[in-house]
Amino acid sequence: MTTAPERTADLYPTRGATEVATPRQDPVVWSPADARGPFTPEELAGHERDGFTTVEQLITPEEVAVHRAELDRLVSDPAVRADERSIVEPSSQEIRSVFEVHRISDVFARLVRDPRVVGRARQILGSDVYVHQSRINVKPGFGASGFYWHSDFETWHAEDGLPRMRAVSVSIALTENLDTNGGLMIMPGSHQTFLGCAGETPKDNYKKSLQMQEAGTPSDEALTGFADRHGIKLFTGKAGSATWFDCNCMHGSGDNITPYPRSNVFIVFNSVENAAVEPFAAPVRRPEYIGARDFTPVR
Repeated sequence: MTTAPERTADLYPTRGATEVATPRQDPVVWSPADARGPFTPEELAGHERDGFTTVEQLITPEEVAVHRAELDRLVSDPAVRADERSIVEPSSQEIRSVFEVHRISDVFARLVRDPRVVGRARQILGSDVYVHQSRINVKPGFGASGFYWHSDFETWHAEDGLPRMRAVSVSIALTENLDTNGGLMIMPGSHQTFLGCAGETPKDNYKKSLQMQEAGTPSDEALTGFADRHGIKLFTGKAGSATWFDCNCMHGSGDNITPYPRSNVFIVFNSVENAAVEPFAAPVRRPEYIGARDFTPVR
């Protein structure tokens, strides 16, 4: 007699009848404090405490120019625009994001493999890593919409099946991040509490949520409590700067109504020891270009 496979334990319940706050069950930095790598022990300690680390110049101005030219090429390519991996702004119909860029672009594939990038991911996660998601985000001036407050892990757990908080993101600026053009905001320390959101996940929710997120959105009351406890940090920096942040940080960004664009490349590394299983709170998996099912380590 065969038996059904055992279900992976759900440590972070979400998408139920009510919001539920769960203390973090996982480390933030999985390597020892003295682990060798690009980050110093002081930087790792700050990452553990705040949930993020900034690097003033991860890539050089010359490298920024190469990656910015590649971004411009991709968003102007009709074939890329027609691809399901491209997400457009509802109002302007301009490209908002292009997913899986490390698979459709050799330039971004090399960036993922760069020791300055993947080395930091391995150091934080304490293992080999694979790319759970990659994308370029394009925020042109004069009205590009923002991303509402959310925890990425809430979505990746609910809809992609990541079991544990053993993933880290890096946002690398390809244009200057000003305090006025819709930059990244994070609530420092919010990564220590998982906020399980209320409400079921609609089928094919990703088709709507990548333009305007609704399912998996915290309540105003919960966000107010988080902001009162943790405050809000706005990130600015030159092109080439980067922000590494934990998968459970509460973060978002505002609209860009300035004339100055804000574009970045966003890479999510997940530990090979935390490979995705079936979704914990969604009827079906999201497509692989959003939540990878190829767990091959980055080399």
